[in-house]
Amino acid sequence: MTLMESTRAQLRAAAAQRILLTDGAFGTEIQNWKLAEADYAGDLKLAKDQKGNNDILALTKPEVPETITREYLDAGSDIVSTNTFSANVISQADYAAEHLVRDINIASAQIARRCADEYAARDGRPRFVAGAIGPTNKTLSLSPDVNDPGYREIDFDYLKDVYLEQVLALVEGGVDFILIETVFDTLNAKAGIMAVIEASEKLGRDIPIMLSMTLTDLSGRNLSGHTVEAFWHAVRHARPVTIGLNCSFGAQQLRPHVKTLAAIADTLIMIYPNAGLPNELGEYDELPEETAALVKEWAEAGQVNILGGCCGSTPAHIKAMADAVAGLPPRALPVPLVVTRLAGLEPMTMAA
Repeated sequence: MTLMESTRAQLRAAAAQRILLTDGAFGTEIQNWKLAEADYAGDLKLAKDQKGNNDILALTKPEVPETITREYLDAGSDIVSTNTFSANVISQADYAAEHLVRDINIASAQIARRCADEYAARDGRPRFVAGAIGPTNKTLSLSPDVNDPGYREIDFDYLKDVYLEQVLALVEGGVDFILIETVFDTLNAKAGIMAVIEASEKLGRDIPIMLSMTLTDLSGRNLSGHTVEAFWHAVRHARPVTIGLNCSFGAQQLRPHVKTLAAIADTLIMIYPNAGLPNELGEYDELPEETAALVKEWAEAGQVNILGGCCGSTPAHIKAMADAVAGLPPRALPVPLVVTRLAGLEPMTMAA
């Protein structure tokens, strides 16, 4: 058993005992630091302004992501993510920082790893690190030109290679899992999955995948038109250690889609919604106890294994969630279909 395979088993063992907590938003917390351009740029001499480039803070102001990570761990997070949502050459091109992608990912992973290991050493409770990979601002499934439906800005192999660079750096930095999150285009997610598979082959070890879809309308579809059910069946072959939903809307709007996913997925369910819907200023007003009460309903219904927050969420939201679900049993994983068939509980058919 490889190190990451044992980590996969360790997460599942922990999730069998109780509902786990991941972290919340990084962007929301970074905004509270009121950073100026000089804070983002540091000593780097780049051709474009860096203000808003949250990922680069791992190099220029590492105390910011480290402090935020520690605040989430203090709030009860069992899993912390790297601050690398946009740490890829496509997104970093907006800041003329493409050449720093590897350094950003390694540094961010090392920050999260160091904090997670420190907290685990204090109380003996394992803490995990998820290497966060965002969708980029490109889509493989849709044309950005309404006059040319067949046009694509990038192709599958290019995006896969973009992700591969990030995956290799995150693993080098010490992450336990690769979290392909905020999936608005299922084909983009497949490119990410292929990158992880290639990285696994290159490194000669298993790299567990976490997958998280984002919905773009209340009917429960992402931008490429996939329902929750369709998304699961499109990515199930990757054997994700978790499958779930993030961002999208608030917990109130996600309720029916969480129920749907929990009923069909034979792996851990991880849900981290926004703190409600944004107000007219684009800010999130849902209080921690409000979010906690909503996600508690999922826990009481046996639908979740891991909870956390996305846009607008804070360490206070994570603490409130942890308190709300304490003592509630985690969702029981359904027996995989292949097991029931081999046990003779369900006949195998050509259609299946």
